[in-house]
Amino acid sequence: MTESQNTAQDTAHNSAQDTPMRVERQGRVMVMTMSDPATRNALSLPMMARGRDALDEAVHDSGIGAIVLAGDGRAFSSGGHLTNLYHHGSKSRSENRDGIERFHGWVRAMRECPKPIVAAVEGPAAGAGFSLALACDLIVAAEDASFLTAYVKVGLTADGGASASLARALPPQLYAELMLTGGPVDPQRLHMAGVVNRVTAPGRALSEAVAWAQTIADGPSGAMGRAKKLMELAYGSFATQLARESDLFVEALHHGEAKEGITAFFDKRPPVFHKR
Repeated sequence: MTESQNTAQDTAHNSAQDTPMRVERQGRVMVMTMSDPATRNALSLPMMARGRDALDEAVHDSGIGAIVLAGDGRAFSSGGHLTNLYHHGSKSRSENRDGIERFHGWVRAMRECPKPIVAAVEGPAAGAGFSLALACDLIVAAEDASFLTAYVKVGLTADGGASASLARALPPQLYAELMLTGGPVDPQRLHMAGVVNRVTAPGRALSEAVAWAQTIADGPSGAMGRAKKLMELAYGSFATQLARESDLFVEALHHGEAKEGITAFFDKRPPVFHKR
């Protein structure tokens, strides 16, 4: 973000200074920035909780007409913490589902939010980070961004609604490629497929997303909220697919493939998925 943009911002009250999520206002646009550069903005419980609170604030604030979700630094989000997932494999399935629900609650809040949400993607949007970008209504991506479902690379399956969002948007073969290989897929290819709305020069995704959101925010908020509801209903039950994802994610987490995949990631070696 440039110095002039910072000067123009009217910083919203952010009582959660110790959480890795900045919430600011630029006119009628709320800008939510995932800010944990050390982990490339990996998703944490405090980040997700602050994200849900910010959405609730936006819903009840008539001065907010649109929202932008971005990542700090050179990444949108690297997704979930694999360290936490590794330890979750030894926990009960009910504990696993509770952890997934924290994330799914944030995603549901995004899908149910009546205000349009624009993702500004720089660098990688991986795993749950890709799911978050897909949960937004519109996506602006830098030319050098990269999109990865990534789950299958460590023996897991999608969460955060990625399986539903990609099925809605992509031809079957590209959908299968992302689900079965994990990607990456570049933004130009996703732009051609209609998933990414706009592609910008590196470092320009946030400013482009904010400018677009400011234009959108000047439109009729009530009509757009009703339009979002119609769009969601037209596609079928997103919530049902989230529940299916949760069940299969937990099943994958307790399978030996996930233990091998996550261990190999930390060992910096290719995983060996033994066949029986």
